[in-house]
Amino acid sequence: MSWSFKIGSIAGTAVRIHVTFVLFLAWIFVAGFTQNGADAAWSALAFMILLFLCVLAHEFGHIFTARSFGVPTPDVTLLPIGGVARLARIPEAPGEELLIAIAGPLVNVAIALILMVIAGADLGAGRLAAIDSTQVSMVDRLAAVNLFIAAFNMIPAFPMDGGRVLRAALATKLGHIRATEIAATIGQWLAFALGFFGLLYNPILIFIAIFVYLAAASEAQVVALRAISRGVPVRAAMMTQFATLTADEHIDAAIETLLRTSQNEFPVVDDAHRLIGLLGRNEMIRALKTQGPHARVGDAMNTDVPTISHRQCLDEAFRILREKSAAAVGVVDASERLVGLVTSETIGEMLMVSNALPAGARVGPLSRPANA
Repeated sequence: MSWSFKIGSIAGTAVRIHVTFVLFLAWIFVAGFTQNGADAAWSALAFMILLFLCVLAHEFGHIFTARSFGVPTPDVTLLPIGGVARLARIPEAPGEELLIAIAGPLVNVAIALILMVIAGADLGAGRLAAIDSTQVSMVDRLAAVNLFIAAFNMIPAFPMDGGRVLRAALATKLGHIRATEIAATIGQWLAFALGFFGLLYNPILIFIAIFVYLAAASEAQVVALRAISRGVPVRAAMMTQFATLTADEHIDAAIETLLRTSQNEFPVVDDAHRLIGLLGRNEMIRALKTQGPHARVGDAMNTDVPTISHRQCLDEAFRILREKSAAAVGVVDASERLVGLVTSETIGEMLMVSNALPAGARVGPLSRPANA
């Protein structure tokens, strides 16, 4: 995730902190110091750090459960609104997704119970009502907040865990794609409800509503892209008309190529037309600023570029794009020569064409059933 930095690793998963999270902690400290003095400021800061450690534990509940099903977990990022664990993929088996989804909230419930048993936390109605009061002990507040996190995450709306639980339940009867469509629609309607209450009571709910709405739409699009790419030969959907660069070219020549094409990513090939790297627009501009126009393309390119055979299916390219967060996947022939390129934009265009097709029509590898 951009604007984040790594602070360490836990069990092979990188832990990252977004810069806005640091600014948020600084704001908490300054606000507490201004209103109630140094002691209150340090107390508020300590509570927020403990709270986000609980959020981190929540995310690792998802991570460790996902790993048990063979799902890679590259990193987790802490944000002011919580944590985001990046899973390479979401299992389509309903039972697996259900267990991964509920693992996080169960961790928060476990933390609350441990605080009650070991630290004597009081979760009476009066304590829960005064959860934001500094007159309530930190242990009581921390236990109450963990229960709130568990309950809030079970709201049946993407990207909350409840949205994934709902999809898993629906998928047992309706299939993964239809279940996603229904769960995403419910999530978007809940987002509208949150936004309405935000207008009446708390503006923060408006920002949460926007986040929920966009996340629900994004989840539905990802599943639709995965479905449309399944079984389609990659050679039937790859981009074959594109400009290439060589490693010995200068950045100024690459810039000229950038200006006369509509590409954002440029494959770098050797004399045998084998893929050796990828140079994106942003890397090109950065090299121009820092190294000058005569810098070599080979010194600025990304050499870690995934490739697949031209005989494979498009869903494999889509999987690699998702799991590796790659800008593009090179398609190579039996001699390892570059013959095509697949990007997120390529697959996105396929989705637009598929959605626009009339019932019973066919364009290239895409078709829509007559009863659609």
